Amino acid sequence: MNNWFFDIFNYYMIFYSAALALCYLAMAITAFFSIRNRKRTYSINYIKRMLKESPHTPGVSIVAPAYNEEKTVVDNVNSMLSLDYPKFEIVIVNDGSKDKTLEILIENFELVEVPYNYVEQIKTKPYKRLFKSTNPKYDKLVVVDKTNGGTKADASNAGVNVAKYPYFVCTDVDCILAQDGLYHLIWDVLTSKKRVIAVSATMRMANGCEISEGRLTNIRPPLSPIPLFQELEYMRSFLVGKTWWAAIGGMPNVSGGFGLFDKDIAIKVGGYHADSMAEDMDMIARMSAYMYNTKTPFCITQVPATCCWTEGPGTLKILNRQRTRWGRGLFQVYNLYFDLLFKRRYGVYGMFTLPYILIFEFMGPILEALGLIVILILILTNSLNWSTFWLLMFTVYTFSQLVNVLTIVNDNLAGCTYTKKRSYLLLIVASLFESILYHPLTVLFSLKGYISFLTSKDFKWGEMTRQGVKKKKGQSPAPQEAGGTTEANKA
Repeated sequence: MNNWFFDIFNYYMIFYSAALALCYLAMAITAFFSIRNRKRTYSINYIKRMLKESPHTPGVSIVAPAYNEEKTVVDNVNSMLSLDYPKFEIVIVNDGSKDKTLEILIENFELVEVPYNYVEQIKTKPYKRLFKSTNPKYDKLVVVDKTNGGTKADASNAGVNVAKYPYFVCTDVDCILAQDGLYHLIWDVLTSKKRVIAVSATMRMANGCEISEGRLTNIRPPLSPIPLFQELEYMRSFLVGKTWWAAIGGMPNVSGGFGLFDKDIAIKVGGYHADSMAEDMDMIARMSAYMYNTKTPFCITQVPATCCWTEGPGTLKILNRQRTRWGRGLFQVYNLYFDLLFKRRYGVYGMFTLPYILIFEFMGPILEALGLIVILILILTNSLNWSTFWLLMFTVYTFSQLVNVLTIVNDNLAGCTYTKKRSYLLLIVASLFESILYHPLTVLFSLKGYISFLTSKDFKWGEMTRQGVKKKKGQSPAPQEAGGTTEANKA
């Protein structure tokens, strides 16, 4: 049998794997030194004192779309209202909920409809009305009622149209925000020599944590396998990947679950693409292209401190839906912004970020699936060199464990997220099985997303069944279900 094709493919995969390994090693090392240097010059207590005393502290609008969130919306809005920051507002966008989300908001926060000159700076599905509270206790709360747009992007755009402050944070109504999270974000804006158009902050899984009065009191990794694997994945994404991209000036995305944006630039680029399934990457593509085209120096930063917790998929069904959407969204982004690829005028973003994601993240699932097919053919034809195969598998597996260890080291360096350090042992155990049990599923679901995009199959965000964050005794039972457009493209 002529094996020239398989020989070429094998050499290609070896080169591909080696290149990816070198990139990850560079990311992990760069992220380590970046976090270490930041910690040496960063004091959250000093930042709080400075911003509280300064009359020039910029205001922040927190935009949170809500779709069918009746069981969680009151607790979550109360949690947002309790944030520690001198000047902010909460903009809840009721995105055509079919349940009693709006009615519950009206009742619990004493809302009344008020006249409002809604200026559609960013086009969205029809705006209906705006509510504010008659109770001074809730004077920071604004509720927008609009027709459902089918995506979180459309609802977020409506919130940006209403936002009154120069910066806005895009989040999900079910997220639990760190009390001092806004200080971390704004400090990056105020201390940068370049114009900061967006700030990314580390997010983690809330599954398994305990909550009291809207605040996490016992932070620990999830006990269920799927959220536990995703916790490890999030840590790599934020504490290695995004920290590296911020350091070299090529941030690919700012999580839809929690990220700050310059409102002026966001409006100038037309906001989020209304039909986007990957609104976090879509917005950064638009904003970065605008800044390069106008030849304006800018940067996008990454905060290593954990500023937000979100509940991850607890079942294969929900993981399938999430990752299929992410895969479809990634394909959609390259379809929209392919003309930025390998263009020198778009700097690091066009010459390195987009090519890297195309080769290693977009093509990755395709090459892995093709590699599996080739291996099966070689096994069936008795042509597989088993000693070389196992050596390569061992090398790749060992390297992945090294990256996971460096990720955990970075988290400790950034401030140790968990209440108890022994919680990291659970992550180490999870890392031993991630590549065997979890990674193949994400590859499969990503391929489903690609096929969905190519076949123009109608795709909806759907409902996300949640188990809720564990509450301390004496509190109301944890909500069982919430869903809709707030299932963010978070990583």
